[in-house]
Amino acid sequence: MQNSTETPGRSNAEIRPFRIEIPQAELDDLRDRLARTRWPGELPGQGWSRGVPLEYLKELSEYWRTGYDWREHEARLNELPQFTTTIDGANVHFLHVRSPEPEALPLIMTHGWPGSIVEFLDIIGPLTDPRTHGGDPADAFHLVIPSIPGFGLSGPTSEPGWSAGRVGGAFAELMSRLGYDRYGAQGGDEGAIISPDLGRAAPDHVVGVHVNAASVGFMPFPPLEESELAELSEAERARVERIADYMDDGSGYAQIQSTKPQTLAYGLTDSPVGQLAWIVERFQDWTHAELPEDAVDRDRMLTNVMLYWLTGTAGSSANSYYEDKHSGAWPQPSGVPTGVAVFAEDISIRRYAEQSNTIVHWSEFDRGGHFAALEAPDLLIADVREFFRRLR
Repeated sequence: MQNSTETPGRSNAEIRPFRIEIPQAELDDLRDRLARTRWPGELPGQGWSRGVPLEYLKELSEYWRTGYDWREHEARLNELPQFTTTIDGANVHFLHVRSPEPEALPLIMTHGWPGSIVEFLDIIGPLTDPRTHGGDPADAFHLVIPSIPGFGLSGPTSEPGWSAGRVGGAFAELMSRLGYDRYGAQGGDEGAIISPDLGRAAPDHVVGVHVNAASVGFMPFPPLEESELAELSEAERARVERIADYMDDGSGYAQIQSTKPQTLAYGLTDSPVGQLAWIVERFQDWTHAELPEDAVDRDRMLTNVMLYWLTGTAGSSANSYYEDKHSGAWPQPSGVPTGVAVFAEDISIRRYAEQSNTIVHWSEFDRGGHFAALEAPDLLIADVREFFRRLR
């Protein structure tokens, strides 16, 4: 996939142009595997309660095999400037889209799991070139959008220890290599853990951190005492209930990824339908739509799945859960100005976020969810602009 065949060293600071070029043989292999899927049975009438329904996945897999056009989406991605560099022994792939506005603020945006750089495709234009998209040119950003080491186009990591804190340090080095001395950080899901850690790693350079779909460091862990619950608003109590429901009935994937990611990797790396189901289940559950494509474009979701399948990063991305669980680290107080966007299905609660973050901006929305850049890009764009406006 890379236009250079050299093997970079651990301390090689070179930034290399990158282009996605998937061999046709890999696409043919994918279609062949999809055609030969060995399907399980299922209990009747269960819907999504026990996982992805059989008929839904059969139909989606057939569309993936015969209707979805990877080359179209590969070309779309290749329209964006892409690069790789080696940091702390890991390959780091990233988009680097500079604004036409000379005074634009550099901003590094970080995805989560099971996301990727494709989450941000619809917001790159408005954030880098607001003048063209009906916004104020004073709100422009130079965007750096990395693939987390071990995820997607960064490829698998080759050693343990890639916790969120280590990734945050690596991204500080990435911004330094790009010549950015003063910049913002934004992220959702795992990116909402990495971005604050980037602020802790480089507080003299990060002017502010904006997060959505935030969890660790921004939420409580039930059960809470009745006296504590009584101090919360109705909306906050509903978030506590969602957290409890998630821990009881929605966190099976996280338990596996944080304890036995290697065992999981065999099935997901060998079976495209297995990889598809593992990711699509999260899209359905976290968008709280009847079907994932009711909230997120079907082709965009499949392109996201493709970045895991084609790069063989099911196991290495799952390892991020293991590393965070076993790192022993807990968010330490940060003085970096922090903004939180709470979309309709998010679980952040301000009083808990303030325990380890300097909260200067807090927004709550009645729509959108975990994949805000895909589900409610207009709200995310506006909130990112508003937060960083005071920090430029």
